[in-house]
Amino acid sequence: GRPPGHVPRRRHVRALPRGRRRCCTACSPAPSPLTAALCPGQGTRDHPPAQTALRDRLLSAVVSCFKRHGAAAIDTPVLELRETLMGKYGEDTKLIYELQDQGGELLALRYDLTVPFARYLAMNKVTNMKRYHVAKVYRRDNPATTRGRYREFYQCDFDIAGQFDPMIPDAECLKIVHEILSDLQLGDFIIKVNDRRILNGVFAVCGVPESKFIPACSTVDKLDKVPWEEVRSEMVGEKGLSPEAADRIGEYVQLHGGLDLIERLLQDPKLSQNKLAKEGLGDMKLLFEYLTLFGITEKISFDLSLARGLDYYTGVIFEAVLLHQENEHVEEAVSVGSVAGGGRYDGLVGMFDPKGRKVPCVGVSIGIERIFSILEQRLEASGEKLRTTETQVLVATPQKHLLPARLKLISELWDAGIKAEMLYKKDPKLLKQLQYCEDTGIPLAAIVGEQELADRVVKLRDVATREQVDIPREKLIDEIRRRLEP
Repeated sequence: GRPPGHVPRRRHVRALPRGRRRCCTACSPAPSPLTAALCPGQGTRDHPPAQTALRDRLLSAVVSCFKRHGAAAIDTPVLELRETLMGKYGEDTKLIYELQDQGGELLALRYDLTVPFARYLAMNKVTNMKRYHVAKVYRRDNPATTRGRYREFYQCDFDIAGQFDPMIPDAECLKIVHEILSDLQLGDFIIKVNDRRILNGVFAVCGVPESKFIPACSTVDKLDKVPWEEVRSEMVGEKGLSPEAADRIGEYVQLHGGLDLIERLLQDPKLSQNKLAKEGLGDMKLLFEYLTLFGITEKISFDLSLARGLDYYTGVIFEAVLLHQENEHVEEAVSVGSVAGGGRYDGLVGMFDPKGRKVPCVGVSIGIERIFSILEQRLEASGEKLRTTETQVLVATPQKHLLPARLKLISELWDAGIKAEMLYKKDPKLLKQLQYCEDTGIPLAAIVGEQELADRVVKLRDVATREQVDIPREKLIDEIRRRLEP
């Protein structure tokens, strides 16, 4: 059979009959009504033990990086007031899950963790905080489950709130992205950086009215997915820009490079006259100086096409993209798009504060589901078996009528903090007990039979080598701990 979570690849997908729908990632495109009734909603999925173990390992690696940088954890409700979320996400506002009026408050499911964080800061009058938050968010998106896109998914956010000297917190956020993607060994990656002020300066010098900056920004954001010709036609056809303005924008947004490009743009006769662009380029130069000290500039690209569609960004923005998958087990590269993104949002907290007091913030969100898709496919291709439990010892008996001896010994192990299991049968066969150890990866078996009880010893068996030795009962716990030391 296929492993859990396997999505069959289909060359031709037939149109589904009326009333039939592709229900979830585990089902075929046209499940029977009975199967469909058992499925979770479209764009969601169950996580069997092996997937959950892999996800926990991944989350643990990300959270340990956040803690290494001194962040404290917070949690916020999955439900927010509808008005808290509306008007913060630009064109993506239509993807918010709104809940029916239950007789009072109009609520919605959170779309990300950034807006709830800003609301939390304003509500609690917090002006200085370094926090991380790992939780599920919800988007009424068209699921592309093969690329790790779901309607319910985890986000892992790290943010620094407070008034600090320019670009120091921003540089640390980029260092965190570099650390996480390097630690996870996902293959080659690049972190694109830009600044909303530079983009807005480009729009201004190209003759775009200020009222059209945000719509133009969301169109430029599509440049990593579609060619410039399509972006240009959307600017002119849908966003109402003049063809001349669109062509001038095209000359800038297709540029990418490093410090040399920043210097070149600082000398640009038009951009250097724009206050916003000049500020943004000055900060970008400073950012690159700090990133050089961190030793990570070989993975950083100053890319003027990067726009990030969310309305709340005000300064530096960045996005990490996997270039290809370096893995001999997988024949074709896994296309998963962006795996981390973030930026500076200095005005968001002020939107929630009654007096409009601003708290400058910068943060990063790690695209955990997309990274999980890659690791899952890599694990499947390698054939490696992932342990789903942490049991260290199986308490076993070789003869009948020894259930009391097993219960007494396992209780001693549990009380000593050792992770132990036994089979839930009165008289299980020894072979079956040892087979269970091999199947589930339990490293040790503590065997207690009539002879061991008489001699006050326990036979400790190494499951992998099949070697076993008699250990005095009073020394058993110390011996188990010694063997389990890393």
